Amino acid sequence: MIYLAFGSNLKSKNGNSTFIINKAYYELEKSGLVIKKKSSFYRSKAYPNPKDPEFINSVALCVGNVSPIKLLNIILKIEKKFGRFRLKKNSPRTLDIDIIDFKLLKLDIQNKFYNLKLPHENLEKRLFVLMPLLEISPLWKSPKTSRSINYLINKLSRLKDNKITKL
Repeated sequence: MIYLAFGSNLKSKNGNSTFIINKAYYELEKSGLVIKKKSSFYRSKAYPNPKDPEFINSVALCVGNVSPIKLLNIILKIEKKFGRFRLKKNSPRTLDIDIIDFKLLKLDIQNKFYNLKLPHENLEKRLFVLMPLLEISPLWKSPKTSRSINYLINKLSRLKDNKITKL
């Protein structure tokens, strides 16, 4: 199973954040992946600057016969198609797609072409990923620590600045 997290906090010529994410799902399927489940949309504060526009987030469960690098290339192409520019880390963006969990694989590739860490290095710290993930896969466990999704959410839910709202 492949879990992908989607986020958007800028409109583009293609439309608003929910429209962009829905179109990104379509582009993924055109690339050969099959989306088995999609979460609802959630609204969350921007990080690290809460003054930036709020994010719309979603998580999808996908299957497909792709390698992690091939998937990363597909994702980068889709992000670019929807106006994603990587100018400054954590800046507002039209579309961000992260590989959260790729078939429980543990991988670290960092070179001049790729920066890919699997599972996603911050997945246990992001309520805006864990809540939508819980919705579509309530028995999921972190490949990093084997902790249940409920444990991870309960740990994060106590933080006052880490709130999200289901749309």
